[in-house]
Order: sequence, then C-alpha cells, then structure tokens
Amino acid sequence: MRVCWRKIRGQRNSMACLYAACERAGYTLDFVNGPENDITLYSLNSITGPSLFQEIRSADAITIVGGPHACARWDELTSIADYVVVGEGEFTLPRLLRCIEDDLPLPPGVATSTSFQAADHSVLLDGNPSFSEHKGYIEISRGCPFGCTYCQTPRIFGNKIRHRSIDSIVKLAQSFHDIRFLSPNALAYGTDGIHPEIRHMRALLRELAKLSDKDIFLGTFPGEIRPEFVSEEAVDLIARYCSNTKVHIGAQSGADSTLKKIRRGHTLSDVWNAVDHCVDAGFIPVIDIIVGFPDETDDELLKTVSFCREVSGIGYVHAHRFFSLPGTPLEGRGSRDLIPEVESALGSLALSGRLTGSWNNPEIRFFSKVPK
Repeated sequence: MRVCWRKIRGQRNSMACLYAACERAGYTLDFVNGPENDITLYSLNSITGPSLFQEIRSADAITIVGGPHACARWDELTSIADYVVVGEGEFTLPRLLRCIEDDLPLPPGVATSTSFQAADHSVLLDGNPSFSEHKGYIEISRGCPFGCTYCQTPRIFGNKIRHRSIDSIVKLAQSFHDIRFLSPNALAYGTDGIHPEIRHMRALLRELAKLSDKDIFLGTFPGEIRPEFVSEEAVDLIARYCSNTKVHIGAQSGADSTLKKIRRGHTLSDVWNAVDHCVDAGFIPVIDIIVGFPDETDDELLKTVSFCREVSGIGYVHAHRFFSLPGTPLEGRGSRDLIPEVESALGSLALSGRLTGSWNNPEIRFFSKVPK
C-alpha cells in the first residue's frame, strides 16, 4: 500500500514527526504535489487549508486529513475527505493506515461521514521522536496550561504540559549542528508550565553542552518564551550555554486591558521586566505582538503602538494581524480595522528596520508562494 504526503508550505514539523511515526509502523511516505494513489495525507492549518478543499474533494485517492484545522473542523471535513484524524496523530495515523490496509474497524481519534470516536490517548513524547530521516525541530514540550483566547494550542494538545526527557533530547540533538527547540514556552521545560523553575532547563543545557561542535539556541523561533519566565537567572543561563544574541518574547499587546481580555496570564510590567533582564545580559529583545483583536479599542491600539516604539529603541518588534482560528474562544470574530495612526506608525517602524511581520494581511506569510 502506497502512502503519500501532500507537500504544503509551513508543515515541516508535522511532516517530520508523522513521517517518523509512520516509518516505525512500516510505512514510508512518498512526497507529492497533489493527491496520488493509494493514500494521500494532508496536514491543514486554518489559513492554507481552505485552498486545498477542492483538491481533496475531487481526489482520485483515499484522503486522510489532520492538523489544527482538522481538529477544530472535523465534522465539516468529513464531507470532503475520507478520514479525518482528530487530535495528535503520531499514534492514531499509523493505526488508521493498518486498519485501512487490513480492513479492520477504525481506531479512536478518527472521524468519517458516518462515525467518530474521540481519541483514547495522549502522546508520550519520549515514545515518539520528533523526526527521523526528514528533520524537524526538537520538540521538548507539548501542551499549554494557559487559555489565551486566540490560540489553538491548548485546544489541540491539552492544558497539561508534557515534556521530553533529557536523554531523548540529547539523542535527537546529535543530528544537528544548530540545536533549536520546539515548545510553547521553552523556559517552562520540566515545569507545570505556570510556575518558573529553571533547574530543569539548566540540567538539559548542561547535558547538551557536553556534545562537541554544537550551537544551542534557546528563546528563539520556534520556541519563544513567556515574559514572566524571563529572570536574571534564566538569561544568565542562556548567556552561558547558548549561541543566540536575540531572545524572542511573546508579549502580544502593549495594553494591560487587552492582555486581560485575551487571558494572556501576564502583565505589561512582566514584559518590561523581561526586556530589562535581556538587555542587562547583553541580549537583543524581539517582542511578538498581535494587533486587531476584535474587542481592541483605539486607545488600546495606540498603547500597543507606543509600546512598540519604546521597544524598537532597544530591540525589535515582530507584529501579526489577529486571525480568528477555529476551536478558540475568538472563533468567528473578525479582526477590527486598524486606525490610520496605527498603520502609519507600524509602517514607519518597518521602514526603519525595527519591525517585521505582516500586520495587514495574516495570509502573507503562508501564501507568498503557491502551497506545495
């Protein structure tokens, strides 16, 4: 039975971990630019996913879809695809392939047009490598205890954070010269995700430092950090063991009232404390913000712009436009219009080289190339 993976821009890590999971079960994935027999797999996010619906609907092959959009919209996608994997796929997908091949009853975690049974498990990270032949980032933690209203992460992976063991991380790290971590909050490694406890990350970095000819990057994409986890001890640890000169911090707004509305779980004061710690340790802070939340007022937008101006004097800003994601509390809510003062200020900061991102159109970073 031939199993194909539909190449889609931005799905590198999903591909890497599912390729490894299928390989361990005896299925080697072929990479394709369109549906091919016998089976074609799709990992869909909520921005690029709809552009592939017609392809999936008319495919002359068995189609299996998964990913963030499938987890939130599985009941709609069962009219388009043959099978929908709902939730984490490392265990469910190989079981489904075996059931299709041997004509067995479907496993939990799979939806069709006639049936659905919720998954009966959560993935143990140590039992599933982040990658095999095709490399992705090293996923050190999964899940998030916070309930940010715009985010799909806790709705897909749960609000209890899980961690990969140090031994497993070190083994995966041997495949890279540059070691980078995939995590919803890299400094939360080993903790409950709420209360900072740096000893776990210290233990990990000490072991990784024993590997020769390696550069470690902590607090950079794709593992930014929450501001309240940034302490003097934490940045000193990064300075001692890591090669990055920048630290990426998720602030999301420059207005405390907005942070409260989106249930971010930290304050603007936490952000400034984090920035100060980074600067004191010699790091350049890079601050993520989102503009255009549905209930964001003009005053809150202007406060965020003022915050961005201040940050740009000592670091950089990475800006995003709010995009409503299925399965989140803000599902179905459109982004509010940006007032001219905000557009002008963000544009000026971008021209000065101190601000990056796409604050006008959230699809730009996904559709700058045709999905392949």
